[in-house]
Amino acid sequence: MTQQGAALQNYNNELVKCIEELCQKREELCRQIQEEEEEKQRLQNEVRQLTEKLARVNENLARKIASRNEFDRTIAETEAAYLKILESSQTLLSVLKREAGNLTKATASDQKSSGGRDS
Repeated sequence: MTQQGAALQNYNNELVKCIEELCQKREELCRQIQEEEEEKQRLQNEVRQLTEKLARVNENLARKIASRNEFDRTIAETEAAYLKILESSQTLLSVLKREAGNLTKATASDQKSSGGRDS
């Protein structure tokens, strides 16, 4: 019976040792779980912050693109109006030169026809 008692004691010791090892492994696993949960929380916070920042950047970008489009529209309208002014200036200059030429011819004709009378 002593042998059986010794064997039983030996089995008991091994069983306790295995249980202790399992408890240690469980504690280590709990520690790892805690670390990973903290890492997960940290990453979720970073994602939230980056998402908020991305939303702000997108809003600013949309406003700036709208402003740029307004600049483009204003510049295009101004350039078109400026081209019309240039065309009108060229037309006016042509008319003015033609009229000045006509006046010069008319004045020269008047001087020829009255050439001897005024002197």
